[in-house]
Amino acid sequence: MADISKAKKADAGEFWDWFTSRKVQRIFITICFMLIPLVLLFTFTYLPFAKMVGFSFYKMKYIGERKFVGLKNYIKVFTEPEYFSTLKLSVFYMVGSLVQLVISLYLATVLSFKLKGGNVFKGFMFFPYLINGIAVGFIFKFFFTRGFVLDSVLTACGFQLDNLPYWLRDIKVNNWSLVGTSVWRYFGQNMVLFIGAIVSVDGELYEAAMLDGCNRFQQFMYIILPNIRTVLILNVILSITGSLSAFEPPYVITSGANGTATYFVKMHEVAHTSQKVGQASAMAVVLLLIIFLATFLQKFAFKYFVFRRAEDWDK
Repeated sequence: MADISKAKKADAGEFWDWFTSRKVQRIFITICFMLIPLVLLFTFTYLPFAKMVGFSFYKMKYIGERKFVGLKNYIKVFTEPEYFSTLKLSVFYMVGSLVQLVISLYLATVLSFKLKGGNVFKGFMFFPYLINGIAVGFIFKFFFTRGFVLDSVLTACGFQLDNLPYWLRDIKVNNWSLVGTSVWRYFGQNMVLFIGAIVSVDGELYEAAMLDGCNRFQQFMYIILPNIRTVLILNVILSITGSLSAFEPPYVITSGANGTATYFVKMHEVAHTSQKVGQASAMAVVLLLIIFLATFLQKFAFKYFVFRRAEDWDK
């Protein structure tokens, strides 16, 4: 018995020494630090998402009985005009996001080099991104209202008020007006990300290019663009994703009236006004799949078309 107890003590001592070793403690602490975020991520992200996917196969409200309808909710998204037509509005915001990226990249390229008062310009152009989206909506609601700020400025420039369109009621221009608010608000964010990437490019590359006779445009195409490709792809993905899920401008400025209800605004109406939870869940899943598809196509296009010339030039 004494030998057995000694053996047990020896095993316990060896286990304690192993458990308190630096390697095991590092692994144990890493697991503990990972466990809490993973539990929170599962509880508040993956589990609700799985529930939402399950709801998308039912005809249901927040309270009451549920009726299994299979894929009918998904079919309605693509067959009923009230749902599918809102997806078409994403084209307006996609075009706006491309304009936003061009403006941001141009200003970032200019402001990345020594420029008098450059930091002041950066601050002014980044400031709109810091403003709350609801506040931006109210600002532009009065800005575009008939006879207010924009009309007053154009009238002072010589335009006749009767010849100006109703910026928020005319279906030919109201969506472009809302897109303009998004461009104004978000281009500063893209610009700051571009500046951070451009300033990290080795300055010796510019000197070597100048010795070889490269002009500023060639330096941009073959030095700046290839070296910021990761940030460029990130900005494109964020911009396209944001254009697909545009919500604040049409919701606050026009409340989705006069053909300005985007897919997100319509989904909000279906879920919270009509309380068609199953239909809204199906719309959310469709939006997620579209975003995944758009992200894949963007990465494919950048890999095989946009950066091919730069890689060939490097060779």
